[in-house]
Amino acid sequence: MAINNTTRMILKALSFDGIEVEASRHLADLKRLDPMKIFYKTIDYKIYNGEHEVPTRIFFPNEKAFHNMGPNQHRVMLFIHGGGWVTESVDNYERICARMANATEHVVVAVDYRLAPENKFPDGLEDCYAVAKAIFRNRFILNVEPDDITLIGDSAGGNLVAALSLMARDKGEFLPKRQILIYPAVSNDYSEDSPFESVRENGTDYLLTAGKMRDYLNLYARSEEDKQNPYFAPILAKDLSNQPDTLILTAEYDPLRDEGEAYGERLKEAGNRVEICRIQDALHGYFALGIKNFYVQESFDHINEFLKNEFVREV
Repeated sequence: MAINNTTRMILKALSFDGIEVEASRHLADLKRLDPMKIFYKTIDYKIYNGEHEVPTRIFFPNEKAFHNMGPNQHRVMLFIHGGGWVTESVDNYERICARMANATEHVVVAVDYRLAPENKFPDGLEDCYAVAKAIFRNRFILNVEPDDITLIGDSAGGNLVAALSLMARDKGEFLPKRQILIYPAVSNDYSEDSPFESVRENGTDYLLTAGKMRDYLNLYARSEEDKQNPYFAPILAKDLSNQPDTLILTAEYDPLRDEGEAYGERLKEAGNRVEICRIQDALHGYFALGIKNFYVQESFDHINEFLKNEFVREV
């Protein structure tokens, strides 16, 4: 369903630049007061990144999966949440993670990585890498075959997944087989000079603005030099070979749309298997709307098709 004029006017009124960190975090925390909260089985578990404990929460798709903790019994999605590297938490993403576990019949392991600006690049990424390494190398509460692990993240979480996959290839300690990037932030330029038309087309009137993205980048980066690092902005990587099979979901009315699709095309050109799906009429952040939302249902159709296929079909 296309966005009507009344909705466009409301969206425009709600689309403003500027990030006030504490206010944004308090607003995000309202998601914990969820009247639609469902009952699900979880386990909290911590992984060490050096001396820092990284909390994770494990969501099980059903009672049987929760009680069957034997080796190699589970397929796992390692989920990294969005929020511009600055807001959100596993607590705020509980309903999303629980629905994801149920809809995909996977165990979902969600990472509570450290946030900027208190912990700038690459602290959060290194937390995510430490958790991934523990799971891939069987140093986790779940014993899982590496081929049964899929990385998944939305927005800034998609950025961290893409960077994690690059880092895993470069370090050679493990190699993810699949990754799912949901409207990922993979670039470093949200000015009028951006090479991506969606920044100008969708960067003022659809909730997430180009101005907010510039603020998020500035809060995440320690320096301007960081912004040129491929682990900060994966689309800058000169070598994108040997990356996981990849599903990229983008939203039509999203300033990040074109960079996500361009990243997918570059992955293809480097010899990787990639599927790119644009969710028509959707806004950035739609994945949080709930499993009954049409855009979310369409996304899970793509995700489940991707997960069940050994190889991703070319598009």
